[in-house]
Amino acid sequence: MLEIFVILYCLYFLLTTYTSIMQIGFVKNARGLKAIILDENRYLEAANFSIEKERMAIVSSFYSFILFILWIGFGLQTLDSFINIESSWLKAVVFIDLFIIINWILGLPFDLYSTFNLDKKYGFSNMTPALYIKDTIKTAILFLVFGSLVIATISWIISSFNTWWVWGFVFIFAVIILINMLYPVIRDKMFDKFEPLKDKELESKIENLLNQVGFKSKGVFSVDASKRDNRLNAYFGGLGTTKRVVLFDTLIEKLSHNELLAVLGHELGHFKNGDILKNIAIMGFVMFVFFAIFGNISEEMFLGLRLNNEPYAIIAIFLIFSPIFSFFLMPLISLISRHNEYAADEFGSNMQSKEDLVSALLKLANENKSFPLSHPLYIFFYYSHPPLVERFKELGFDVHEKSDEALKDSIYAN
Repeated sequence: MLEIFVILYCLYFLLTTYTSIMQIGFVKNARGLKAIILDENRYLEAANFSIEKERMAIVSSFYSFILFILWIGFGLQTLDSFINIESSWLKAVVFIDLFIIINWILGLPFDLYSTFNLDKKYGFSNMTPALYIKDTIKTAILFLVFGSLVIATISWIISSFNTWWVWGFVFIFAVIILINMLYPVIRDKMFDKFEPLKDKELESKIENLLNQVGFKSKGVFSVDASKRDNRLNAYFGGLGTTKRVVLFDTLIEKLSHNELLAVLGHELGHFKNGDILKNIAIMGFVMFVFFAIFGNISEEMFLGLRLNNEPYAIIAIFLIFSPIFSFFLMPLISLISRHNEYAADEFGSNMQSKEDLVSALLKLANENKSFPLSHPLYIFFYYSHPPLVERFKELGFDVHEKSDEALKDSIYAN
């Protein structure tokens, strides 16, 4: 069984690398074409940013593959030999915590390069070393406290039930729902500064929009995202009584009221179309499949890795091999997501106007330096949203037509 998993991992590595290589070649060729959606300077900048990201992804993928070989070759066994703890749940907590910490340390150079080199080079990152260290410490505390509790509970479930994977799935699914519910509260208390909107006219317009579709929330908030990053974004965070509308301060600064309402109308389209519940159902199905696979691992797998068939080993195998299955499920999940995005665009444009939504998307693409063209294979695997060119066509705007140049120019009018 180990051989099958290794072959699948090798296939996963080759496919991700090949897809990145194809994307780099595609963007290089597209870089020389006439700029669409973005202005000429940002078109070139976005192309260069996309190429550099994919080059880093290839190096990172190769590095991860080497680490994978080292872990299954002797790393897991070596780590196991250092931990002499009789309690199965305590051993699982110590083993998995160390496994994750070691991987984080080994992957730190890529994170630092991305944050302090690549993102700063293209004008995204405002992160300072002090803020980075502060965020890292807070994240580590959350992981060590709550992550360890989850690991301890899962290890107890594995030890207590023959069909542990069923109950393990129920527990982890419940934890994910809880995390989604508490996410905005955790962000507010530990990382970001949430404030009520200072623009009361905008707040009133947003609340009217929410009332039109029956979306009840704890309020509309602005978050100081610009202290870390200059990208534009907004989201509906939380579930149930913790739901809130969160606008990045960068988004409020760059978009007009009508454009903001069009973006929020798009997000409300997901709510009205039941996409949130659909995504939860899809996530639940994927998790159930994962637990069914890793809950029925043969003894040969443990013998091949020279580990005991105990909770710590099962969880470690899950963490190492689950990215394979996530990758191969991505095309189907992305296909469903792209379909939902078209429907949300239609809803958002009806709530406001097609012109406002297109104008907002143009600003988002320019400010976030999102290159508008990608290789079909790259779209197949990675695009949860349709390419902007296709989204605009569905909204009745052809980015290749000269008549739409005035619309593209209007992104700087506000």
